[in-house]
Amino acid sequence: MSVALNFQQTGNPDAPAVVLLGSLGSDLSMWQPQIHALSNRYRVIAVDHRGHGKSPVPAGPYSIADLAGDVIALLDSLELESVHLVGLSLGGAVSQWIAAHHPTRVETLTLMCTSSQFAPAQPWIDRAQAVRADGIASIAAAVVGRWFTPGLAENDPELVARHVAMVEATPDEGYAACCEALSMWDGRADLARIVAPTLLVAGEQDPSTPPATLSAIADGIADAVLHVVDPGAHLANVEQAGRVTKLLATHIASHTSALAQRSAAVSAGMTVRRQVLGDAHVDRSIAGATEFTAPFQDFITRTAWGDIWSRPGLDHHTRRLLTLAILTAVGNEHELDMHIRAALRAGIDPDELVEVFLHTAVYAGVPNSNLAFALGKQALADLSAEPEENETT
Repeated sequence: MSVALNFQQTGNPDAPAVVLLGSLGSDLSMWQPQIHALSNRYRVIAVDHRGHGKSPVPAGPYSIADLAGDVIALLDSLELESVHLVGLSLGGAVSQWIAAHHPTRVETLTLMCTSSQFAPAQPWIDRAQAVRADGIASIAAAVVGRWFTPGLAENDPELVARHVAMVEATPDEGYAACCEALSMWDGRADLARIVAPTLLVAGEQDPSTPPATLSAIADGIADAVLHVVDPGAHLANVEQAGRVTKLLATHIASHTSALAQRSAAVSAGMTVRRQVLGDAHVDRSIAGATEFTAPFQDFITRTAWGDIWSRPGLDHHTRRLLTLAILTAVGNEHELDMHIRAALRAGIDPDELVEVFLHTAVYAGVPNSNLAFALGKQALADLSAEPEENETT
């Protein structure tokens, strides 16, 4: 019988859904780098396996089919016919089972640091017995020791401590029963049944599921593509967050219909546009749109806000200051005035605007910066007297 899994849902509810299934001993927070980066464009659903995080802990033993059934039940409850499925380690085994047995539910498949068989079985049985006897805390440090390369562990002890605490918080029975599920798992014969476009990611220094293990999976799934990240151990999505997220995003986007991508870009862009300019301004812009101006509204929302402002390379604070500098340099008074006011409403310190305009004066000319200072002075006065200014753009 399936259990109701704990999950965290972020991003646009109308965008394509990306479901993240984690490692043995983790909770959904292990996906934080991907959640943050993907939520601008997708509906991101990070999940706690049964016996993990805040999900229920039924008595064991469990099977991979049991854990997969929980995920299918979650998809049904969310009325999701198909999703982009991502699984790491234990989550990878569950994802393989779903892709093989419920192929219509999987748009794309991404398998990270996992295996189609976690053999031999006895070490998993022994680990389950040890956890039931001595508690998960007795092995937490050893588990996390395989998650990150020695260099990263040495340079970021806080990261290691945080993940040790994550493992220690896993219920003993949930961890032990999932060990038993892995001991019985053999999905090798099912690989040929997987038809979803498949990306595989391995960590070069992963002692648990080395690249050769992922290569064997790639050989069994038609047209699967394998990438190896270096350095990288078992939680490659954390150690190589930027590269892994880019691989994942590219894989999903390349297998998403043009219409769905356009819709996702518009929705993501509208979210970012509201974050940067404020709801009041965006609502006025939408209300003032006409049949003549609507194509431009769609264009700017998709490209400027859904693409450029949504890129992970710069945070919104940096992009605000960069935008102010460029608009000052080119003397675009209307847009500059709008972005000054949006920045101030968002809590940007006026002293930062001073530095931007002074810097721009040196490299783009005093007259343009003089205009920027005049606009900033007026915006500060207006916002002090009246919280909302009636701009139109």
